[in-house]
Formats: sequence, C-alpha cells, structure tokens
Amino acid sequence: MALLDFKSGNPTLSEKSFQSVSYSGTEAMTARGAMNKLGFMLLLVMAGAFYTWQAFYKGQNTMPFLLVGGLGGFVVAMVIIFKKEWSPYLAPAYALLEGLFIGAISATYNFAFAERMPNIITNAVGLTVGTALAMYLLYNFKVIKVTERFKSIIFTATAGIAIFYLITWVLRMFNVPVAFMHDSSALGIGISLFVVSIAALNLILDFDMIEQGAAQGAPKYMEWFGAFGLLVTLVWLYLEMLRLLSRFSSRD
Repeated sequence: MALLDFKSGNPTLSEKSFQSVSYSGTEAMTARGAMNKLGFMLLLVMAGAFYTWQAFYKGQNTMPFLLVGGLGGFVVAMVIIFKKEWSPYLAPAYALLEGLFIGAISATYNFAFAERMPNIITNAVGLTVGTALAMYLLYNFKVIKVTERFKSIIFTATAGIAIFYLITWVLRMFNVPVAFMHDSSALGIGISLFVVSIAALNLILDFDMIEQGAAQGAPKYMEWFGAFGLLVTLVWLYLEMLRLLSRFSSRD
C-alpha cells in the first residue's frame, strides 16, 4: 500500500487517492453509498468465512483456503489501489477472498481455545463491531477531531507497527525467537492493546477520507474504493482482537 499525502493511517484512503481520479462527467459518490457497499462486502466476507469454517469442522484441510484467501486478497488489494476504477469489480472479490482467509483463521482459533475461551470468536466479532460503532459515533459527533496532527500521529504509529511486524517476521524466518509477540506476558498484552487502539483510530481517518471524497464530488466508483479501504481496517482490527483475546485466555 502506498503511504500518501493525507497521512491516513489506512493508506488506501488518502487525499491523493481521491485527487488522482477524474471527476468530470461522472455521477458523484456519497458517504451513504460507500457504507451501503461496505455492508454488502461484509456479507461476502461472512459467506466466505462460513464456507471455510464449515470445511474446517468437516475435517477438510483449510490451509489452501488460508493461502488463497491471504495471498489472493493481497494481490487483489494491490490492483485495487493502483486501478481504483476497477473497484466495483475487484472489491467484492477481495471481500470473498478475505472471508476465506478469516474463516480459516477463526476456525483454528476457535478449535485451539475451545476449552479456555469457548466464545473467543463471538467475543472478537462483538468487540470489533462495538469498536467500529464507537469510532463512528466519536467521529460523527466530533468528539475526536481529525486534525493534521492527529493524522500524522496515527500515520506514524501505523507505519511503525507495519515495520515492527515486518522485522519480527524476518527474525522468525531465521529462527530468532520473539517470544513477546506470541506469549501472554504483560509486554505482549501491552503491545496488542496498543495495536488494537491504533487500528481502531484508523477507522476515524477512514470515515473522514470517505466524507471528504464525497464532499469533493469523487466519481461513483470511489464508493467501492472507500468501502474497500474500510474493510481493510476492519479485517485488521478483527485479527488483532483475536490475538489480544488469545493472550488474555493464555493467562488463565
């Protein structure tokens, strides 16, 4: 994902993303239209997740779904970012692929924590939805104002998290243990709480980018692009919620 001018923590939704498209002679996007498309994409995510969830509990190997969903979703996301006009066709495909990916991960977590935290998936979904609604209300009622300083802080924190995750991934490739990334220590839980907080605050920036795109009269297909950007953040938030809950469960 390109890290662009507007310092949105979610780089798919930046001022440059909306400036780089042609506004003339097209029907304009609306914030409501973007949210409606997000709702449709969430249904596709749930459909894909339900399919892999069922496959897991039928004894099928869900690793192919995990790989296809994860890698396929990444490739499709990259194409969407550079070909925004293709969003109406590729954003639904991205949602389905992410559904396959999330379903496989969720089923694995649910099985692994069946005894220690039998409701881990329900809790993660509830926390993600609740956090998203809370962020929307905080944004809508201007409790949190999207200033340039706020954007810069969230942008820097998000970039730092991405670099940190990349470093730990490289270290694991060379069999260098990074225990606090997976254990239930106070440091590990603290890191998870910080990442969850930044992911949640990214939603504020996503809402602001969509609203500004609508105010600027961005073309209709940018509703799909805006919904795609929000879905990226929601998926990230959900996965971090799962990680956080698993850490708390391991402390029992």
